Amino acid sequence: MSPWELPTSLEIGGVGYAINTDFRTVLYVLDIFADPDNEPDERAAVCLRVMFPDWETIPAERQQEALERVTDFIDMDMPGVDERDRGAKPRLVDWTRDAAMIVPAINKVLGTEVRGMKYLHWWTFLGAYMEIGDSLFSTVLGIRQKWAKGKPLEKYEQEFYKANRPLVDIRRRDSEADAARRAALKELFV
Repeated sequence: MSPWELPTSLEIGGVGYAINTDFRTVLYVLDIFADPDNEPDERAAVCLRVMFPDWETIPAERQQEALERVTDFIDMDMPGVDERDRGAKPRLVDWTRDAAMIVPAINKVLGTEVRGMKYLHWWTFLGAYMEIGDSLFSTVLGIRQKWAKGKPLEKYEQEFYKANRPLVDIRRRDSEADAARRAALKELFV
């Protein structure tokens, strides 16, 4: 993939396959992968069906390669993003939960309401995301990044956190089974 072009297809086994490149499609796929109720094979199947309009033409023996190419596309094929690192870092962004903070910041970067656009390529959206400057989201993300690195918060960050804890805290999404177990335990003690 060339960084000077917006790809609309991915090469798998030497064959080019069209992909859905709108930012909403990619955010949907990321949400599917973040949902603990989805099994890995379900995640992969949904990803292929959503990202490739002609997914059924991808040979079964090439589907793992297709998933790897989609991952490269989502990561904007950036150098330094390594397969070994993908699951190792703490989660700093919940795209769905943080959307109310992310969208205004991206709107500011692009100078338009992205939700009103019929189409916006994922790489353009992600580029705008990387250019988010001073904003509510950048403050929240800065605090999350410090915690992930074990760094202490500045006094103003501590005050911000105390006043905005629900915005800053990322809670692990519970699976339906986890929620059912918690409800059963709660019933025992009520």
